[in-house]
Amino acid sequence: MSALELRPWKLAFKKGWDRHFKKFDKATQQRILKKLNQMKQPLQARGLKASKAVVEEAGQNRIAFYQNEEKHQKEIHFVGNHKQYEKWYKEQ
Repeated sequence: MSALELRPWKLAFKKGWDRHFKKFDKATQQRILKKLNQMKQPLQARGLKASKAVVEEAGQNRIAFYQNEEKHQKEIHFVGNHKQYEKWYKEQ
Protein backbone atom coordinates (compact mmCIF):
# COMPACT_ATOMS: atom_id res chain seq x y z
CA MET A 1 0.00 0.00 0.00
CA SER A 2 1.47 3.36 -0.97
CA ALA A 3 1.79 6.26 1.48
CA LEU A 4 -0.89 8.18 -0.43
CA GLU A 5 -3.40 5.34 -0.48
CA LEU A 6 -6.17 5.78 2.07
CA ARG A 7 -7.35 2.74 3.99
CA PRO A 8 -10.85 2.38 5.41
CA TRP A 9 -11.18 2.37 9.21
CA LYS A 10 -12.29 -0.73 11.11
CA LEU A 11 -15.08 -0.20 13.62
CA ALA A 12 -15.14 -1.81 17.07
CA PHE A 13 -17.97 -1.40 19.54
CA LYS A 14 -17.44 -1.02 23.27
CA LYS A 15 -19.83 -3.02 25.45
CA GLY A 16 -22.91 -0.89 26.17
CA TRP A 17 -22.45 1.46 23.20
CA ASP A 18 -26.04 0.76 22.12
CA ARG A 19 -27.76 1.53 25.44
CA HIS A 20 -29.69 4.44 23.89
CA PHE A 21 -29.50 3.25 20.29
CA LYS A 22 -31.76 0.25 21.02
CA LYS A 23 -34.54 2.63 22.14
CA PHE A 24 -34.57 4.74 18.96
CA ASP A 25 -37.18 4.21 16.26
CA LYS A 26 -36.16 2.25 13.15
CA ALA A 27 -35.70 5.39 10.99
CA THR A 28 -33.30 6.92 13.51
CA GLN A 29 -31.43 3.64 13.86
CA GLN A 30 -31.06 3.43 10.08
CA ARG A 31 -29.70 7.00 9.92
CA ILE A 32 -27.15 6.18 12.63
CA LEU A 33 -26.15 2.89 10.96
CA LYS A 34 -25.63 4.76 7.69
CA LYS A 35 -23.37 7.24 9.51
CA LEU A 36 -21.44 4.40 11.16
CA ASN A 37 -20.85 2.91 7.71
CA GLN A 38 -19.63 6.30 6.44
CA MET A 39 -17.23 6.48 9.41
CA LYS A 40 -15.26 3.60 7.87
CA GLN A 41 -14.09 6.03 5.19
CA PRO A 42 -10.79 7.86 5.77
CA LEU A 43 -12.39 11.21 6.63
CA GLN A 44 -11.51 13.66 9.38
CA ALA A 45 -13.79 13.92 12.44
CA ARG A 46 -13.80 16.64 15.08
CA GLY A 47 -12.18 16.02 18.45
CA LEU A 48 -13.60 17.05 21.79
CA LYS A 49 -12.01 19.71 23.97
CA ALA A 50 -9.98 18.24 26.83
CA SER A 51 -10.75 14.69 25.70
CA LYS A 52 -9.28 12.06 23.41
CA ALA A 53 -12.79 11.23 22.22
CA VAL A 54 -13.95 12.18 18.74
CA VAL A 55 -17.57 12.92 17.88
CA GLU A 56 -19.65 12.54 14.74
CA GLU A 57 -23.18 13.79 14.25
CA ALA A 58 -26.01 11.76 12.73
CA GLY A 59 -28.92 14.19 12.53
CA GLN A 60 -29.66 15.22 16.11
CA ASN A 61 -27.68 12.28 17.49
CA ARG A 62 -24.04 11.94 18.47
CA ILE A 63 -21.54 9.12 18.01
CA ALA A 64 -18.52 9.31 20.33
CA PHE A 65 -15.48 7.17 19.63
CA TYR A 66 -11.75 6.85 20.08
CA GLN A 67 -9.36 6.43 17.16
CA ASN A 68 -6.56 3.90 17.41
CA GLU A 69 -4.08 4.93 14.72
CA GLU A 70 -1.92 1.81 15.13
CA LYS A 71 -4.83 -0.60 14.58
CA HIS A 72 -6.52 1.83 12.18
CA GLN A 73 -9.67 1.34 14.22
CA LYS A 74 -12.45 3.52 15.61
CA GLU A 75 -13.89 2.23 18.88
CA ILE A 76 -17.50 3.33 19.29
CA HIS A 77 -18.22 4.21 22.93
CA PHE A 78 -21.51 6.06 22.76
CA VAL A 79 -24.50 6.67 20.48
CA GLY A 80 -27.38 8.84 21.67
CA ASN A 81 -29.18 12.14 21.37
CA HIS A 82 -27.65 15.47 22.34
CA LYS A 83 -28.83 15.43 25.98
CA GLN A 84 -27.70 11.84 26.48
CA TYR A 85 -24.38 12.78 24.90
CA GLU A 86 -23.89 15.74 27.26
CA LYS A 87 -24.46 13.44 30.24
CA TRP A 88 -22.05 10.83 28.83
CA TYR A 89 -19.42 13.50 28.16
CA LYS A 90 -19.60 14.84 31.73
CA GLU A 91 -19.07 11.30 33.06
CA GLN A 92 -15.83 10.90 31.11
